[in-house]
Amino acid sequence: MQLFYTPDISGAQYTLNETESKHCVRVLRKVKGDILHLTNGTGILYKAEITDANPKACRLAVIDDFQEFERRNYFLHIAIAPTKNIDRFEWFLEKATEIGIDEITPIYTENSERRQIKPERLEKIIVSAMKQSIKAYKPLLNKAVSFKDFINRKYAVDSMYVAHCNEGQREILKNVYQKNSSALILIGPEGDFTPEEVGQATIHGYQPVTFGNSRLRTETAGVVACHSIYLLNL
Repeated sequence: MQLFYTPDISGAQYTLNETESKHCVRVLRKVKGDILHLTNGTGILYKAEITDANPKACRLAVIDDFQEFERRNYFLHIAIAPTKNIDRFEWFLEKATEIGIDEITPIYTENSERRQIKPERLEKIIVSAMKQSIKAYKPLLNKAVSFKDFINRKYAVDSMYVAHCNEGQREILKNVYQKNSSALILIGPEGDFTPEEVGQATIHGYQPVTFGNSRLRTETAGVVACHSIYLLNL
């Protein structure tokens, strides 16, 4: 199945933009009468037929749609510090999207080595991963904020966790997470959260957790958190 991201789709007719049209007709060699699948990123999967295989403006006729396509039984929001090497952060975004995640917030912490990101590029990576993994839900990438501002906000989730490697009492994530529930997980930078940040998160209702005995890179911890929640909901 080839999936095309069409956020502005409405009605029974749709025309792919020039980039997507070229990919469809020139690269995939699709012709009139072939069937494509589209999504607006909000859970709807459309089935459409090519009516005009124009490489600059490929026209389609929507013939069916599937609401809440492969909707998950949980909600996951990960707030994570962007890595010094931006490629590693992009890798996290790609893999988390493929596994299944709903919301991502980049956060700047005391030990953060990167304090600037390019959201336009990150959005493209998310869309590409969504299409590749046949997802009808596009993860929401929030604006980057400071750790302090983030934990001072209210979030409508069942549970909140702060993952860290500092000393102190921490529970293994799988032992405290409840299946079919919504969760928010904080993941720090290469230098981890400071003890003070962990303390502030705890005051605001975040439960300290660990993913095991190994000390993980930031991006690895993000993927492990995402995959752990996925597995716990099977």
